Amino acid sequence: MPVVHLLDYVAGNIRSLVNALEKLGYQVEWVRSPGDVSNAEKLILPGVGHFGHCLTQLSDGGFLGPVKQHILSGKPFMGICVGMQALFDGSEEDPDVPGLGFIPGKLTRFDCSSKSVPHIGWNSANIAGKDYGPSASRYGLRSQSKYYYVHSYAVPYERSLLESKGWTVATAKYGNEEFVGAIGRGNIFATQFHPEKSGTAGLRALQAFLSTDTTRLLSEPSPPVGSMGLTRRIIACLDVRTNDEGDLVVTKGDQYDVREKNGAQAGGKVRNLGKPVEMAKRYYEQGADEITFLNITSFRNCPLADAPMLEILRKTSETVFVPLTVGGGIRDTVDTDGTHVSSLDVATMYFRSGADKVSIGSDAVLAAEEYYGAGKKLSGATAIETISKAYGDQAVVVSIDPKRIYVSSPEETTHHTIRTMNKNHLGQEFCWFQCTIKGGREGRDIDVRQLILAVEDMGAGEILLNSIDRDGSNSGFDLELINDVKSFTTIPVIASSGAGNPEHFEQVFRETQTDAALGAGIFHRNEYTVAEVKDYLQTAGLLIRQPEDSLL
Repeated sequence: MPVVHLLDYVAGNIRSLVNALEKLGYQVEWVRSPGDVSNAEKLILPGVGHFGHCLTQLSDGGFLGPVKQHILSGKPFMGICVGMQALFDGSEEDPDVPGLGFIPGKLTRFDCSSKSVPHIGWNSANIAGKDYGPSASRYGLRSQSKYYYVHSYAVPYERSLLESKGWTVATAKYGNEEFVGAIGRGNIFATQFHPEKSGTAGLRALQAFLSTDTTRLLSEPSPPVGSMGLTRRIIACLDVRTNDEGDLVVTKGDQYDVREKNGAQAGGKVRNLGKPVEMAKRYYEQGADEITFLNITSFRNCPLADAPMLEILRKTSETVFVPLTVGGGIRDTVDTDGTHVSSLDVATMYFRSGADKVSIGSDAVLAAEEYYGAGKKLSGATAIETISKAYGDQAVVVSIDPKRIYVSSPEETTHHTIRTMNKNHLGQEFCWFQCTIKGGREGRDIDVRQLILAVEDMGAGEILLNSIDRDGSNSGFDLELINDVKSFTTIPVIASSGAGNPEHFEQVFRETQTDAALGAGIFHRNEYTVAEVKDYLQTAGLLIRQPEDSLL
C-alpha cells in the first residue's frame, strides 16, 4: 500500500483527512519530529485556525527548515487551508509572522461590509483565465464542482501576477472579491478549501496530488463550465439521545418535546427516527452540505473518553466527507473519576474523533450574562474564547434557542424589539426574542441581539439560529427573526426550525440574507429528501451544490 505522510502539529480535525486518504488506498504515516520529514516522499501540511499560530507551531517545533528542504528537493508537497496560506509571504492575520515565502503575495481579511465573515460554505475552484484545460485536469479540479471553504483571510487574485511566475491558479469569488482557491506548480499543490470535506470533488483533488499516473488525469474530457460563487448550504441536523431502552437514536421534538403523545397527553416513549450513523451517511449521499449532531442528553453517566458521541463521530467520518458539527456537553466538567476536564479538552476530543465544528448553547447564554455583568469585558476563560483561540473562530458555532415575548410598545421593555407582522392573540405588534437555556425550558433576561454581539466579541464564528415558536411546526422559518439578526451581525447565520417543504427553503433564501438553512424532521420523516429539496432550489434558479457520484 502506498504511503503518504502528514505533519502533525495539533491542527484540529485530522481524522477526516486520514479517512479520506485511506479511502483512496493510502497508508498514513505521521511526521511528529523534524527528523521524520526526511523520510517522507509525499508530504501534506493540513491546518485550521490562525496563520501566526500555525507558523509559530512549526517554528517552535523545528519543522520550518525540514519542510522547506522537502519542497526544495522536488518531493511532492500539499498544503491545505492554513497549510496553503503558510506558503505565501505573510498574512494580515499576524503581520509580524512571516510565511514560508514560496509563493508571492499576502493574505488579507475579507470585507465584511456586504457579506458574512468567515467565508463558510461550498464555492468554486476554477482555473483562472480558462474554462477548463489540462492544468485544471492535472490538479483534479473541475469547473462545475464545488469545494468546502472555511476561512476569514484569503489571497486576493491579481490576474497574471502568479501565472507570470509559473503558478497555475484556481480562483473562487465571494461577493465581489476573487481570491486564490487552489494553486500549484511543479511538486507543490495547495488548496484554500478542505478537500477531505468536499465530498467526491475533494477526494478527486487529493487523488490527483497523490497519483503518479498523470496521463489519465491529463486526458479527462472537458465538462461544462459551472457558475462561480458561494452556494446555498442545506444542513441536515440530527438530535441524538438515548431512548428508554438505552439505545442511541435520532429523535425530533415539537417545541423540544421529544416524546410521543399518548392521546391528548404527553409522556410516551422517546421518538425514535433511526440510527445516527446510518442516517448521516444517507443524508451525505443525498447531497447534504453539512451534518450536525446535537447531543441532547450529554450522556452524563459514562467516562468522557467513552462518550457515545465520540464513537458516532468516528464511524460517521469514515464514510461522510462533508463538515460535521457536534453540540451538547461542550463545557468545563468533571469526569466520572473526579478529574476536571476543560471545555477546550472536551472540544479537542470531538475534533480528534471527526468533528469540524462544535456547537455551544446554554453555556453561551451564561457566558454572555457574565460578559455584560463585567462591563463587556472578556474573561478569556469561556468555552468560546478558549476553543476559538486554539482552533479558530470558524470552529465555534453558537446555537441559540429564542422565543418571542410580546409587548404593546418598545417602551415596555429594555430589550431590542421588532414590529412584527404576526401579532399575538392580544393584538400586540411588538416583540423581543428572549434567549433560553436547558433546551428551551428556562428563559433568561437577555435578548438575541445582546447574546450575538457578546459571543461575536468572544470569537464565535457562526450562529445556529433556532426558534422555539417554529420548532416542529412545519410552518416555515421565522423570517422576521432571521432578518433582524442579519441586520446587526457580520458572522454567518444558519436558519433553523420550521422547515416543512422545499418552498420554505426557497423562501428563507429569497427573503432573508441567511447563509445556510437547516432541516431535521422534514428529512427524518422521509417527507422530502435532501436531494429533492436541492433539486427544487436548483430549478428555482438558486445556486446549490449537487453531489458527485464518481472520482472519474
